[in-house]
Amino acid sequence: MLEPELAYAAVGGVLGLLVGSFLNVVIFRLPKILERQWATECAEMAGKELAREPSFNLVVPRSRCPNCGHQIRWYENIPVLSFFLLRGKCSACGVPIGFRYPAVELITGAAFFWCLWRWGATPTAAAWCGFSAMVLALALIDWDTTLLPDDMTLPLLWAGLIASALQWTTVPLAASVWGAVAGYLSLWLIYWIFKLATGKEGMGFGDFKLFAALGAWFGWQALVPIVLMASVIGALVGIAMKFSSGLREGGYVPFGPFLAGAGLTAMVFGPQSILRIVGL
Repeated sequence: MLEPELAYAAVGGVLGLLVGSFLNVVIFRLPKILERQWATECAEMAGKELAREPSFNLVVPRSRCPNCGHQIRWYENIPVLSFFLLRGKCSACGVPIGFRYPAVELITGAAFFWCLWRWGATPTAAAWCGFSAMVLALALIDWDTTLLPDDMTLPLLWAGLIASALQWTTVPLAASVWGAVAGYLSLWLIYWIFKLATGKEGMGFGDFKLFAALGAWFGWQALVPIVLMASVIGALVGIAMKFSSGLREGGYVPFGPFLAGAGLTAMVFGPQSILRIVGL
C-alpha cells in the first residue's frame, strides 16, 4: 500500500498530466485569441466592421489536426499515452505530431507530483502547482510569439501576493509586495537605460510583469539569483543559436522563457541554490 505522501503525489502527477494537456491548448490558442481581439478593437477604433468569424476560444472548436483537419477523438487525446499509441502521428493523415505536446504534459505532471510530494494535500501545494503551470505556459508562449500576455502575468502576480497574505508560502507579505515592486522597476530601469544608450528595445514590458510576479512569489531577496540564472542561461542559449544559425530575424532571443525556467528552479531547489548552480 502506498504511503500517504506518495499517494498524494501520484494523484497530483495524474492531475498534472491532464492540466498539461490543457496547457497545450492555451499555448497554441491564447495568442491567436488575443490577435483576434486586438484586430477587432483596432477595427472598432477605425470605424470599420470585420467579417464575422466562427467562435474561437479555449474550448471551441474542438482540437483538430492542423494538416488534414481530422477532429481529435477523446481516446486520441489521453495525455502522453495517446501520443505513443499513435506513434507520434495523426491517425488520419500520418503527419508527425510534435513531441512538445507530450513533453508539456510530462513536465506539468512532474511538477504537480513534486509539489504534492513536497507539501502534501495542502493549499501550499495547490498554489505552487498553479504557479508551475502558469510559468510553463508563459515560457512557451513567449518562445513561440515573443508575447507574455497580461491575461496570465497579472493573475500570476496577484496570486503570489494572495498566497503570501494567506501564508500559503513562506514569503512574508511585505517581502512579497516589495519583491513585486523591485522586480518590475529593476527591469523597467534596465529597459530605459538600454534604450537611451542604443536607441533599441532590449526587452518587452511583459518581462517586467513576469519578473514582478516572480518577486511576489519568492520575495525581493530572490530576485538577484533568479535574474542572474536567467541571464546566464539566456546568454548561453543565444550564443549556441547564433553559431547554429538558429536565431530569428533580428537576432533576438526572448527573455521570458529563461525567467520562467529560473522561477521553476527556485521553486524546486530554493532561490539561494541558484547561486551555487551558477558557481557563486
